[in-house]
Amino acid sequence: MQKYLPIALFALAPLFGVCAETENDRWNLADLYPTPAAWTADSAKLEGQLKDFAACKGKLGKTVRHFRSCLNLNADIMRRFERLTSYASQTHDQDTGANIGQDLNQKADILGSQVNEATSFIRPEVLALGATKVDQFLKQDKALAIYRHPLDQILRAAPHTLDAKGEALVAQFGLATNAGQDIYDVLSNADLPWPTVKLSDGTEVKLDQAAYTKYRFSPNRADRKLVFDAFWGAFKQFEHTFGTTFYAQLKKEAVYTKVRNYPDSLSRALDGDNIPPAVYNMLIDQTRANLPTLHRYFKLRAKLLGIDELHYYDMYPSLVSSSLKYPVGEGKQLMLDAVKPLGPDYGAAMTDALQHRWMDVYPRAHKKSGAYMNGIAYDVHPYLLLNYNDDYESVSTLAHEWGHAMHSYLANHAQPFITADYPIFTAEIASTTNETLLLDHMLKIAKTDDEKMLYLGSALENLRTTFFRQAMFADFEREVHAKVDKGESLTGEDLTKVYGDILRAYHGDKEGVVKIDDLYTMEWAYIPHFYNQFYVFQYATSISAGSMFAASILNGESGARERYLNILRAGGSAYPYELVKAAGVDLATPAPYQAVFARMNKIMDEIEAIQARKK
Repeated sequence: MQKYLPIALFALAPLFGVCAETENDRWNLADLYPTPAAWTADSAKLEGQLKDFAACKGKLGKTVRHFRSCLNLNADIMRRFERLTSYASQTHDQDTGANIGQDLNQKADILGSQVNEATSFIRPEVLALGATKVDQFLKQDKALAIYRHPLDQILRAAPHTLDAKGEALVAQFGLATNAGQDIYDVLSNADLPWPTVKLSDGTEVKLDQAAYTKYRFSPNRADRKLVFDAFWGAFKQFEHTFGTTFYAQLKKEAVYTKVRNYPDSLSRALDGDNIPPAVYNMLIDQTRANLPTLHRYFKLRAKLLGIDELHYYDMYPSLVSSSLKYPVGEGKQLMLDAVKPLGPDYGAAMTDALQHRWMDVYPRAHKKSGAYMNGIAYDVHPYLLLNYNDDYESVSTLAHEWGHAMHSYLANHAQPFITADYPIFTAEIASTTNETLLLDHMLKIAKTDDEKMLYLGSALENLRTTFFRQAMFADFEREVHAKVDKGESLTGEDLTKVYGDILRAYHGDKEGVVKIDDLYTMEWAYIPHFYNQFYVFQYATSISAGSMFAASILNGESGARERYLNILRAGGSAYPYELVKAAGVDLATPAPYQAVFARMNKIMDEIEAIQARKK
């Protein structure tokens, strides 16, 4: 039974000092292992455990005592492996060009394949025992109670599990099936020749991913166009290569879909967490039907920016000009103030964690782009990677990733290892709830209409990027996976066309709402989440659920805070869709999505009311 691995965002007196990067702004990987040599020594222990575990093969259900012993050893193997892989991946991510990180990552991949192969007999042997025998074991030995849900997951997947020989063969192929993603990661983060551009103020900028994320917000429209043209031009040069790597990923998923006897890749991806396909399809159907709400936002954006014809490079600048900066110390304090509605225990735990080097804060050469939280090192603590730029988006990302970190913290303290890790479906609820609380706090402390406009505009942009943009990505994923499931080939040009058609539909290009230049339809190659199939839709479902949970907490509804925190504490001890539904939100119905559209329209009403007062 293997756990899900993440691939794997004012003038106040800050609690934490404002300063240039120091050691405290870099994560402390020594909490995992003091040296690479210590990592190597622990990996040797893992290899020894794998040899010991071979004695369980073919005898898993020999006796209830043997059954428990083997499950406990498997859990300890996974516990050690996840600590090893955390250290390896984060050593790599802090400097993607360094040999040590690449070496450890490759060794971790080999270990992962060995772990998969050595433990692959568990599923077929549990299935051979059958639900009746497993239930007898659970009744005979109360210590097995922690395995009830993981065992149920295996038994539920009986139609999609091979015999022991077949599972071992699939596990062996695991080492060779991630080439597409591995090549993509190196090319897009380390080897792509980034262009250098000269901005209107004379500044020369090397447009790597972190710089693109920063300068696409430029208030100068000519600079934004320059940045977009250069950045997407760099990707366009490698359209064929990116197409080949992504098509390899799509083919891999299609093959596993057939091997596992699923009707399509979407059903297979969702079945691991027992999420009804109705959730995915409802999201896209509701989003497509409510594109007029998104188009209303684009028209308002054009009006506020004073632009006659809105282009795709006009998506990111703030609707209100502001010189406000948010050094990371202030960002931390704003976040702590924002999460006070979650209670003193939540705030105290976060405050303590912020002072113990869980984060790698600032961008630098060869550091992995973007932001993430890795919470799988159960015996240590979560780690967060940021690329903090002192803008409000950075503060929002800080709150987002700390939502994940606190989710892991709470789950790891409330659950045994085997059920502590949680699926993405609930993970993104924790992060988007924190974002919603942050925005509510910022609106409350705004002192002027202009300041309020800044946060209202940010709220709209958050809904665009976290809901509509992720739903658009989900729409694209559903289409390209369906094509490959049917045996169709896809080149880089094909992928660009599919993505371009969807991008233009969502942005109202045909209706004259937003002009999408051909070059920018290369954007699909920029999205690393596509290499983790059917992942991004959960941002959109989560902001829907998170908004509803945050609203009930902020409104002081009886029991709302505990119902929400109990989802976090539950970790992976229950199926996520059912867990969220039991807390009051059914994501297979239109209601949560209609609430998002209503919220977005209400925000636009407030902005228009402020604008009317200014006339």
